[in-house]
Amino acid sequence: MEINKDLIAASSTPIVLAILAEGDSYGYAILQRVREVSGGRMAWTDGMLYPVLHRLERLGHVEARWEVAESGRRRKYYRITPGGRAQLAEERRQWQVVDATLRGIWQALAVAVPAGHPAAAAPRPQGA
Repeated sequence: MEINKDLIAASSTPIVLAILAEGDSYGYAILQRVREVSGGRMAWTDGMLYPVLHRLERLGHVEARWEVAESGRRRKYYRITPGGRAQLAEERRQWQVVDATLRGIWQALAVAVPAGHPAAAAPRPQGA
């Protein structure tokens, strides 16, 4: 299943903040965590992740520091800030409203159109 790019973009901030709320991390590890938690259904790229991290850093939601790994390679680690934790709580509240709204609509649709009926799988026209 391919997830719409708009949905990926909209969910990137709360996903990144939630991963960093688990603990400090670096880019590649964040990409791996997204893939792991999504069961492989969300495969982000560097080109998608780093602009999000840089924006969150500019907003003061994350802080970055350089460290040298055991391999001798430098890695930029990101840490969520107290402001980032507050933003994560707000993002969570907003996503819960969106989730509840969609569940309510889908539940009403499932009651209105019996499962197995061809219309159950087809999108409904606007205003219908």
